[in-house]
Amino acid sequence: MLLVPLSEGEGGGLMSGWQGGVRWIYAFTDEEALARFAVARGAAAGAREREYLAILGARLVDAVIPTVDGPTGVAVDVADEDASMLFPPVVGIVADAYAVDAQPDRAEAV
Repeated sequence: MLLVPLSEGEGGGLMSGWQGGVRWIYAFTDEEALARFAVARGAAAGAREREYLAILGARLVDAVIPTVDGPTGVAVDVADEDASMLFPPVVGIVADAYAVDAQPDRAEAV
C-alpha cells in the first residue's frame, strides 16, 4: 500500500511534480516518509496533517497513470536519499500504450 498526498487548492488531485518532461506522482511507503517529504518541502514538522490516498502500487500504475495527460511515473519516498525509488513511464512498468519507450506497433496491440 502506498500513500499518495492530495494536492492543495482548487482542482485537488494527486500531488506530483515535473522533471525531465515527466510528471512524477509522489508516493510514500508510510506516514513517516510522507512527513519527511513535507519537512523537506519547507513544512514545519507536525504543523498540520496532510490528506492522502492509500492505494496499491499496481492500481496506481494500472488505473491512475492512464488517466493522466502526458508521460507519468511514480516517485516513491523521494525525501529519503538512500531509499527512494523511481518507476518511470517505460515498458515493463506502465502499460505499453503509456510507455515513452514503446515501439509504435507494440503500443497499438494493447
